[in-house]
Order: sequence, then structure tokens, then C-alpha cells
Amino acid sequence: MNEQLISLDEFWELRGQIPIVDARSENEFQQSHIPGSVNLPILTNEERIKVGTLYKKEGSIKATIEGFKLVGPRFYKIQNTAVENFHEKKVLIYCWRGGMRSQILSWLLSMIGFQVYRLVGGYKAYRNFTFQLVRRNWNLLVLGGKTGVGKTRLLNALTYYGEQILDLEAIANHRGSAFGGIGQKPQPSVEQFENLMAEELRHKDPKQIIWLENESQRIGKIIINDKFFECMESAPLINIKKSEEERIALIKEVYSTLPKEELIAAVTRLKKKLGGLRTTQAIEDIINDQHESWISNLLIYYDKSYQFDFDKRNPKSIQTLDLEGLDIEKSCQLLINSKNLLNGKQINPAY
Repeated sequence: MNEQLISLDEFWELRGQIPIVDARSENEFQQSHIPGSVNLPILTNEERIKVGTLYKKEGSIKATIEGFKLVGPRFYKIQNTAVENFHEKKVLIYCWRGGMRSQILSWLLSMIGFQVYRLVGGYKAYRNFTFQLVRRNWNLLVLGGKTGVGKTRLLNALTYYGEQILDLEAIANHRGSAFGGIGQKPQPSVEQFENLMAEELRHKDPKQIIWLENESQRIGKIIINDKFFECMESAPLINIKKSEEERIALIKEVYSTLPKEELIAAVTRLKKKLGGLRTTQAIEDIINDQHESWISNLLIYYDKSYQFDFDKRNPKSIQTLDLEGLDIEKSCQLLINSKNLLNGKQINPAY
């Protein structure tokens, strides 16, 4: 059998070089998986339930025999799928705990000349790693400011200056408001969000600051784990200020081209907080392409909401930075200088 067992440390070295194959059922894969892997299930959703039930009632031997009975007729299909998709005939395989399903898939592919690397401990070993990683004490710096100050643009621009960032909204496929899911891909599960988050954090230097946006604990349907959110809340915050005109212009640039029916649906979800009159006016403005008007209308609500959360923070942890009228380059230099001041180092004092 042309198989090599690998540890999680060895897995990091191999990934990117050869395809990763998840041998679990479709539902398990959809719920969460190792990013970049493809699903080649040994047991389908229904078969897995059947075998699991039999295991509980009559033990492992009967469950194993039933499993082979179910999957046996599909052996050739699994092999054909692998041949058609993995032309180099090298794969890295895992299942839930590195047990029977990945062993069967490894055997099937080895029989047709594949070099197989099987992850010891399976997805569970990977998930234990990601679970712990996103709950470490990270050195964070929070980029705050009212809606429309351009936090996301500044955050991503900081990477060009060698800064470490973590874009939680990009990972969550959501901009973090009632309008945040419009035009975005479906959100991952909370578990998959943490996997994706860990993949980013794995490449960060824990001794250096990581920039991220000020977020509530919920981003759409995603909930940030308590430990990481505590790190965010206790981290220093740079509160960015921009003029209302700049804010409205940026929001208009992002949202004015989105489908009107989805914008109206988002406004409608806020009706209890906006009130009937303001909701009706905002919807009319969206229909009539009066974007500055409906955005200005909603900023009244969002500004109050931001201020409410802002006032909960320790004032000593907040540094206000006025970036009105400044371009991205100058804004980033001021942000970096503010970071260095927080660290007791002043660079680019001219800004």
C-alpha cells in the first residue's frame, strides 16, 4: 500500500503542493473542512447515519460490514473521480479522526497507483489546532470610527506598508450591518469562520501588532468567540474622524449600485429602530436614486448606535485621529505613527 502517515506539522509543509481530499460525508464537509480541500465522501449523508445507528445498536463489526456493503458498489466510481480530478496521482487525505473512512479511501487510491498521505488524527487534529489558535492572547490594535470613515479601505491599505491585518468582515463574507450581506457570498458556518480565521493568524507574528476593524461580536450570523472578542475589547482603539460629506460619498460609492430591492429589504429590517416615517422616506429615496438623502437619514441611527458602543470603552484606551481630507497614503502614515506612539516608538514625526 503506497501510503504515508503524516502529522499536522508535516501537513503544513505538504499543503499547497498536492490536493487535499476530505473523505467525510457531504454535510460534514459543508459544515466545516480544511480550507482548500475537496470532498470525496466514502459514506454519503444517509449512509453515515445508517452506519452510525447500527454501530450504537449492534457494535463496530456489524457497522463496519454494513459500511462496506453500502460503499462497495461505488468503489470504481470513487476511483474514477480521483483519476479524473487528480492527474498527478498524489493526494493528502483526511476524515474525522484519521480512521476507517480515510483508510478505505487511501486503500482504494493506492490500488490504482496513487501516492497517498494520510493525516494522523484527521480533521479533529486540525480543528483542535484552529480552535486553540483563535483563542490565544493576540496583540491587537482596533481601527474604529463611525460608518463611512473607510475603515476597511484603510485596513487593507496598511498591508502595503508592511502592517499585519486581520479582515474579519472579509472572512465572514459580511460588512457587519443590516446591509452587510448584500452582494456578498454566503457566510461560512461559525466553525468554518474560525478555521479561516486561524489560517490567517497562523502566518502572523504574535509579537507584532495585528490591526483589525472595530466589530460587534456578531458579524451577520457569525459570532466571534468570547476569548478573541475580549482581546478586541481590551485592545487600544484608534477612532478615525471624517467629515459627514466624505462618509456619505464613500457609502454611496459602495452601496448605490447594489440591487434596490435588497437595499429596501435592509431598511425594512431596521423599521422598528428607524421609525415608520424615516423608513418610508428612506425607501422612497432608494427608489428615486436619492442616495445622499437615504444614506444621511440612516447615518442618524448608525451614529447613535456607534456612540452607544463607543461610550462603553475605557477612554484611556482610545486615541482619536482626524483624517478629514487626507488621502490613503497620508492616512496610513498617521495611523502607523499612532501605532508606534502606542508602542513608545515615534516614526515619521513629520506627519
